[in-house]
Amino acid sequence: MTKEKAIELLSDKSLNVEKVKEIYHNFKDDRETVGQVAMNLSLKTSVYNLEVGKSDTMIELLVELANSDDMGSRWAVAKNPHTPVEILERLSKDKINLVRALVATNPKTPSKILESLFSDEKIVRDGLSGNPQTPLKILKVLSDDKDKMVRMRLAENPSATKDILNKLLKDSDENVAKASEVNLRELS
Repeated sequence: MTKEKAIELLSDKSLNVEKVKEIYHNFKDDRETVGQVAMNLSLKTSVYNLEVGKSDTMIELLVELANSDDMGSRWAVAKNPHTPVEILERLSKDKINLVRALVATNPKTPSKILESLFSDEKIVRDGLSGNPQTPLKILKVLSDDKDKMVRMRLAENPSATKDILNKLLKDSDENVAKASEVNLRELS
């Protein structure tokens, strides 16, 4: 199989994960194909149904892709809800802030790791503020964050408490206040 044919096949999210694994092993030295493998795995999952796409083969590929030099591959692994905790922990220390930010958004990331990301830069805090698994004590502190996007994601977070949302309802940014209002209605 040619690289071009492999990339074409990987663009189909319904491609059998065993075939994805075969392509990965045949082209694992080709950065572009490895990136497409990571994206294919990403497309096979859902943030709304965390069991979609889950398989031993998927997890095996995620573990291998976590070691990639390609930031896009590590990015796809960091956000995937099937990524094992030990890999999320390692990626939470990645040199690339976007990889750490996606670990912060992953609903499977344990509280201990989320807490370790709290003092990271803005893009990572932004990820934390929208994650429903972020501990309440962190969400409360993030409600005072100077960055409006952090507060906006918090206002949209389904785990934000009524107290947090009522505080954000009075936010100086009208979009944050509106998002808080919408979330409060959904809680009622």
